[in-house]
Amino acid sequence: MEKFIVSARKYRPATFASVVGQSHITSTLKNAIERGQLAHAYLFCGPRGVGKTTCARIFAKAINCQHPVGAEACDECDSCRSFNENRSLNIHELDAASNNSVEDIRNLIEQVRVLPQIGQYSVFIIDEVHMLSSAAFNAFLKTLEEPPQHAIFILATTEKHKIIPTILSRCQIYDFNRIRVEDAVGYLRYIAQNEGVEADDESLNLIAQKADGGMRDALSMFDKAVSFCGTKLEYHAVAATLNVLDYETYFRFTELLLRGDYVNALLEYDAVLSKGFSGQIFMSGLNQHFRDLLVAKGPAISLIEYTGSLLEKYRQQAAICEPAFLFGAISLLTEADSKLRTSSSQRLLVELTLMKISTLGEKKNNELTAPIEAKYPLPDLDAPRVAVTAPQVATSAVIESKPSQQISNSEATQPTPTPQPIMEPVRVVEDNAAEEVASAPVTPAPQPQPTPTPAPTPQPASQPVMESKPKTTMLGGSLSSLINKVSNPVEDDGKSIRLVVDPASEQKMKDAKEQIVKQMCSERPRFVSAFESIDFEGNTVLLAVPSEGLRDELIGQRYEILTTIASLAGVKGSLDMRIEVKEMEFKLKPIKLEDRIEHICKVAPELPYMQKAFDMDFE
Repeated sequence: MEKFIVSARKYRPATFASVVGQSHITSTLKNAIERGQLAHAYLFCGPRGVGKTTCARIFAKAINCQHPVGAEACDECDSCRSFNENRSLNIHELDAASNNSVEDIRNLIEQVRVLPQIGQYSVFIIDEVHMLSSAAFNAFLKTLEEPPQHAIFILATTEKHKIIPTILSRCQIYDFNRIRVEDAVGYLRYIAQNEGVEADDESLNLIAQKADGGMRDALSMFDKAVSFCGTKLEYHAVAATLNVLDYETYFRFTELLLRGDYVNALLEYDAVLSKGFSGQIFMSGLNQHFRDLLVAKGPAISLIEYTGSLLEKYRQQAAICEPAFLFGAISLLTEADSKLRTSSSQRLLVELTLMKISTLGEKKNNELTAPIEAKYPLPDLDAPRVAVTAPQVATSAVIESKPSQQISNSEATQPTPTPQPIMEPVRVVEDNAAEEVASAPVTPAPQPQPTPTPAPTPQPASQPVMESKPKTTMLGGSLSSLINKVSNPVEDDGKSIRLVVDPASEQKMKDAKEQIVKQMCSERPRFVSAFESIDFEGNTVLLAVPSEGLRDELIGQRYEILTTIASLAGVKGSLDMRIEVKEMEFKLKPIKLEDRIEHICKVAPELPYMQKAFDMDFE
């Protein structure tokens, strides 16, 4: 019986031309060999199984070939034959994962000094170089920077970020790409033909997808599938061997969800779970399937890494799927995937997500998603991308103010409810009477409610009114925003908002200072220090706090505080507040010995008797 050799070793590339999916690397190395522009150190980095060590071996073989054919080795000279028979003394391979100490690097440096027996160069291939210790890296620095003329270092790693910058700066860096699905499928088809194995495109696509860009992994899976299926690879058998959900499962789920048949969808999901697959793997695969269908509807179909009949199946199913359905399904699956790990019932979460997606696909339930699609219109994938400028809408609204009542001490600290939004524009009411604006509208006595009439009526003199002619839409903003506009006047199209100030506000607040301090300290004991040092300047209330945090808290309660102050002082105009942060210094008063003794005697009354009895003295 002939000894079996795995495909990853049997079909390992021996020339630059046979390397799969790394043309940018092989072309550069071939040009460097032909022109004689060889560096002393190279760094090959990239994912596992993409050809880093293979390219390093081909490169070492080619530069020592005695009769090269262009940039390729001849495979006939003594150097090439010794390399093929694994007895070459010019190529040294070191696994840094198991030889990562300083002593190992010192032994390597000793080998560097030995001249090559056959050929021009001694090539040192260090695999997994990121596993070297820091001390080993430092011991390797000088030799790597200035090696002998005959020495060439080729470092290979999967984690370039773990290599220190001093090593990176001394090397030519080559980044290897992941093997594309179509390249992997082509190479697997070539191997299958050489081995006499009949394989369909779906099976090879599945193997290439599962390998995730690693050719060595793809070849290992190919050997496993051949061992199970024999000389004929069938799609369903390959899927069962690799323990992956086949494409047919996702196609069936899509058909069921499009029809709104959530009952059969749940039964299919139960069958998936019975095969040993988790809900997270299923949702991830289904989400990827919907993404591929969405891409297949537009001109970017090349983003789908499928070939042959499988690509045609995606085209056919994408034609019957509406973009609204695909967008909604992807959104629901993405949201559910983020909740799946923390969910106490993962199965229920997946089933609920499938039922939601089925309502998107059911024709009779389109009215459920119609409001969402109207609010958030989906883009047309086939239409050209053009910039659209939204028209400017100029409407106006009136903030109707009601006569305010006397605010009690308990009501002053309660938040004011947000008014209902105004859904249609209202004409601007112009009032020629005296208009006043205050951030805290208060009157000493309650006023009767005015009867609304179609014609604009003047507001009471004690009621603050905003005099402005807005030109922008203000469809029912929150009360806090309205208060902010009153307290902080801003410009609107070059026209400022005029606030009316009570000229006697400062005197009124000073007269009521004692009452203001007493009530504010009782309602807000946290800010006692600030209100005890309260002062007034015009219509501005001056406060001082020891920290930024207290200032922010006061700013948050600004409206309630000014409302209470205006109520207590009888101010009928606008008020403002200015808060200053002052870091207070506390000086410790020294405590005398007599005070300490007095305090101790209060705590322990028997101490004076003991002092007299035992003739004690305090120090």
